[in-house]
Amino acid sequence: MPASLRVFALFTLAYFLSYFFRSANAVIAPDLTRELGLDAATLGLMTSLFYLAFAAVQLPLGAGLDRWGPRWVTPALMFVGAAGSWVFASAHTTLGLMAGRVLLGVGMAGILMGAYKAFSRWFPKRRFATVAGWLVGLGSAGALASGTPLAWLAGVLGWRQVFFWGGWVILASALAILLGVRNTPGGDRLEPAPAEGGLARVLSSPVFWSMAGMNLFVVGTFLGVQTLWAGPYLYQVHGLDPIAVGNLLLLLSLGALVGFFTTGWVADRVGAVPTILALGTAFVFALAVLAWGGAKLGYAALAATLFAFGFFGTVGVILLAYARLAFPASLTGRATTAVNLFGIGGTFLMQWGMGAVIGRYPRTDGAYPPEAFAAAFGAAAVLGMLAVAAFALGAGRKRRRT
Repeated sequence: MPASLRVFALFTLAYFLSYFFRSANAVIAPDLTRELGLDAATLGLMTSLFYLAFAAVQLPLGAGLDRWGPRWVTPALMFVGAAGSWVFASAHTTLGLMAGRVLLGVGMAGILMGAYKAFSRWFPKRRFATVAGWLVGLGSAGALASGTPLAWLAGVLGWRQVFFWGGWVILASALAILLGVRNTPGGDRLEPAPAEGGLARVLSSPVFWSMAGMNLFVVGTFLGVQTLWAGPYLYQVHGLDPIAVGNLLLLLSLGALVGFFTTGWVADRVGAVPTILALGTAFVFALAVLAWGGAKLGYAALAATLFAFGFFGTVGVILLAYARLAFPASLTGRATTAVNLFGIGGTFLMQWGMGAVIGRYPRTDGAYPPEAFAAAFGAAAVLGMLAVAAFALGAGRKRRRT
């Protein structure tokens, strides 16, 4: 196998695991609620801690990737993730679940950014968005696995056994990267990164800030819904059984899979900015349909909307590719992790915030009313619309300056 293909394959497998574990709570939410008596706000907070921990690691991660490279940094963090999976599997209290989610978030924090750093050295710049899209597309099959397959597996083995054995799979993947990847085609030595001012150079760029709001509110909402609130929404607003919910979550993830495979190719040909604007606008529209038309949607319309939601939610991979293209290779780690900080931090804020909004409504027989989800999704749609408009203005000013 060519070395570049091996690098791609090993990081793709790791990203598959990252997507699986971040998305799993959407399917097992009823089990967690039943066993530990979680309300919506607690469920949202516990699940979103994955993203808070993930976000907290991003800035030191970027400096680490630029200094030591993904071969060493990514596996070291994944060892923590394996421990997190075991803690989550054995937890019998809310604090135990929270601790497991935090460790999982730390463990998965270096996978995508490590892949981007490796790809910046292993693949030509003109192909970066396409390769990045393929990585995320194949890796996002982890969300497919956390739909119907996880619903079936949790029913057969129990969710605790899924996480117990999942920890061993994370450990094996980390060892494969450590043994099978080099930082560059020439070995592990990286070009010197700026000792001082590297991150300041990124943060002082108006190009960076034009992406921050989009990542915060659009990408944060997409991941917050996909990896948690889509499940309760389908259970409680539409009254579906676990397998039907798993099927629709799988369809949402399939839409994302198609988007990841195609939107990077489009961005490499028509440009990152117009692709970001088109995807972001369409995503907000799909979210608005779920917010204000959700309870009235028939099954076919609901399925189509969820597929579109997944497809257009892939704008995040183009934003990260844009960050790679806008800064030199020596700053790839810092630039992509700084942008990613807003997407992952936004996921924490939006996932927790939507839970807080939903939790303000009274429950009937353990279920929240459709109005609760309409309020949460509707508020996210308004924030997303404002973020897209701000990005359009920032991109327009950049074009006028150049």
